[in-house]
Amino acid sequence: MARSQLIYQELAQQLEWSQDTIVLYGKPVLIPRLQAWYGDKGLDYTYSQLTLSAKPWVPLLVQLKQLLEEKTGGQFNAVLANLYRDGNDTVGWHSDDEAELGENPVIASLSFGGERNFNLKHKISGEKLTIPLKSGSLLVMAGETQRYWQHCLPRTKKAKLPRINLTFRQIKS
Repeated sequence: MARSQLIYQELAQQLEWSQDTIVLYGKPVLIPRLQAWYGDKGLDYTYSQLTLSAKPWVPLLVQLKQLLEEKTGGQFNAVLANLYRDGNDTVGWHSDDEAELGENPVIASLSFGGERNFNLKHKISGEKLTIPLKSGSLLVMAGETQRYWQHCLPRTKKAKLPRINLTFRQIKS
């Protein structure tokens, strides 16, 4: 079995997944995926009127964090894990531009499990890019990416396999 499949299985079993509620256009809505927030003690992350409090790091997440810090030169103190159960689970167009991420955040995204297309759209020109993310792939968003681009993981009938995505980030206090 491929290393990325083993990592997927460990993450699926070890992380404390939940389906939270966010506020969209003034109404509470179940997030169309499962998620888990891990990081250094006391780190909170808020988006769409939902505040997540960091659970303590599990050993596998620490190993992946250290690997990413070596590969990217970035420093990460938290990770948002998303479990997309099938092609119906999604995340809509957004930028990771919350104040606690700082002005030009570095976000290192690792994918495990089923392949999904990751879409980017320029906020001014409307240019769109599609990046297929295979199991074990790394995508780094840095510089002014969050200022000028939105991204999403669209709903698709093609995706039958579950997928876990880890987005490592540095939360500013």
